[in-house]
Amino acid sequence: MALRVVGAGLPRTGTESLSIAFRRLLGEECAHMRTLPGHPFDVGPDWAVALAGGTPDWDRVLAGHAAGVDWPFSLFWRELSAHWPGALVLLSVRTSTDTWLDSFLATIAPVIRACAAPDWSLGRDPLLMMERFAGPDWDSRAALGAAHDRWVAGVRAAAPPDRLLEWRPGDGWEPICAALGVDVPDEPFPWTNRREDWG
Repeated sequence: MALRVVGAGLPRTGTESLSIAFRRLLGEECAHMRTLPGHPFDVGPDWAVALAGGTPDWDRVLAGHAAGVDWPFSLFWRELSAHWPGALVLLSVRTSTDTWLDSFLATIAPVIRACAAPDWSLGRDPLLMMERFAGPDWDSRAALGAAHDRWVAGVRAAAPPDRLLEWRPGDGWEPICAALGVDVPDEPFPWTNRREDWG
């Protein structure tokens, strides 16, 4: 199966909603952190190979999937979009860096800080992903904001313009359906995993 959508957006940019939407639109699975059996602390041996700088068998890793969003998938959007050169590159973003920071710091950052503790006994894959994204000195609002801005600018600069769709939560079905050449479903966009849903 050829991957049809490579998500390049960061976590907390509507990725879980997008994963539900792509399953609805494409009729196949969409890779997302929550679909990994060991999430969030153990992303599995294939993604561990990628995080260590290797190249897993992408066709095997993503067999049965038509799309992928969120970490660890989006951390490798360049490799995946090169492997599937016909895929749409979807950059999901929030309305501003501060909006993203507020959401990320309230939800995901505490999990990563827990992984960094010396006495942590579970997997540390979230920390490895964060360090790949922002470097070892990631744990400040300023450092995370700078990493966010570098990431977004990097995707905008590197993705082929004819394959890139920039999408914000609130844009809904229409731009995605137009880019994929599919009909807009006669149902609301599946908004889920909002900040207030986190315990």
